[in-house]
Amino acid sequence: MLEALSSLASTLWAALRPGTVLLGTLAFLFFVDFIKRRHPKNYPPGPPRLPFVGNLFQLDPEKAHLTIQQLVKKYGNVFNLDLGLFPSVLLTGLPLIKEALVHQGQNFSNRTVMPLQERLINKKGLIMSSGQLWKEQRRFALTTLRNFGLGKKSLEERIQEEASYLIQTIREENGQPFDPHFTINNAVSNIICSITFGERFDYQDDQFQELLRLLDEILNLQTSVCCQHKGDAASSFREENLIYNTLDLFFAGTETTSTTLRWGLLYMALNPEIQEKVQAEIDRVLGQSQQPSTAARESMPYTNAVIHEVLRMGNIIPLNVPREVAVDTTLAGYHLPKGTMVMTNLTALHKDPAEWATPDTFNPEHFLENGQFKKRESFMPFSIGKRMCLGEQLARTELFIFFSSLLQKFTFRPPENEKLSLKFRVSLTLAPASHRLCAVPRG
Repeated sequence: MLEALSSLASTLWAALRPGTVLLGTLAFLFFVDFIKRRHPKNYPPGPPRLPFVGNLFQLDPEKAHLTIQQLVKKYGNVFNLDLGLFPSVLLTGLPLIKEALVHQGQNFSNRTVMPLQERLINKKGLIMSSGQLWKEQRRFALTTLRNFGLGKKSLEERIQEEASYLIQTIREENGQPFDPHFTINNAVSNIICSITFGERFDYQDDQFQELLRLLDEILNLQTSVCCQHKGDAASSFREENLIYNTLDLFFAGTETTSTTLRWGLLYMALNPEIQEKVQAEIDRVLGQSQQPSTAARESMPYTNAVIHEVLRMGNIIPLNVPREVAVDTTLAGYHLPKGTMVMTNLTALHKDPAEWATPDTFNPEHFLENGQFKKRESFMPFSIGKRMCLGEQLARTELFIFFSSLLQKFTFRPPENEKLSLKFRVSLTLAPASHRLCAVPRG
């Protein structure tokens, strides 16, 4: 009997051509992909998708956040977009973003983790963790940062001291063209280093410069190294998590603020009349000898408005950090199954013509009313809700002190015979393309 079955199988295999086997295999794979990706009832609409790759080829990788805006016009403020293995939904508009991240915040509190990220960090740390682990680690990080000086005068003094080092280093360029990228990176990273490691690193420290270069390379490759004492198995307070938390703080405390400052100096060089107004306010309130401080911020509404406009136009995290639906959820009448990746369209929010008088133009007046600083509800570069940036206060302090200190001492201009542009480099953040500036000493 076995011999007969074996003979039959051999005959059938011999009769099949390689092409037939290949077509059958492909048909089977397409069928599996169709079943796997079949959308549930009442799922948001979206563009047609290809097997296996979804809508990936419909997005320009160099400016995906801009390509997406065309799809918003066609499919509305809630639509689905399959990104390879990940079914995702994009939310556009302030009401929807608030509904998801604030009013239903618990349902949208998980973090989407890519396969490579999961292999590297196993959903640990602050940025990529979810559920109870994330709650414990966030609470621990906030408490520890406060204990180490967050919100206190001592930390502000560290930032002022680092600003002095940064000014001295830029002064050594003697007004000649230079690339501010890693100099600013070093200054900003020294703040989080002073908190987490208890020391700063010299701008000529080759080992630390190599670390910053590797961090930048990781961001370019669009992969993330996301990112206590050993405890019992049920606790998330373990040495491995402490390491990931430190990496997360180092990454988040360096890249975002540094990139925003670089955009700020670039916008000043491209808008000399705005730079002059900032410097006039600095001279009037602080003069040339008094160091900028958060206490002076209320007396400097124009400078504060300029920094906010840099955050709006710089748009460094255009679709926010993705979330994942924690439980089956209904949003705007649509059914979102557990595990769906959710992106929030900060690009559209910060460029909405109904909210901003000149959405595509650098205009500090967006944050001013009768000469006073004006908060805007449609402005959320640090996100909102339960997973909003835990370092927002630190970032705002750093941005104000570093930016004001630099404009107090230098005027930033394009190098002679070089044209500056607003071209950007796409990585985990939108950063200015490589460029050079001249920092001309004032006074």
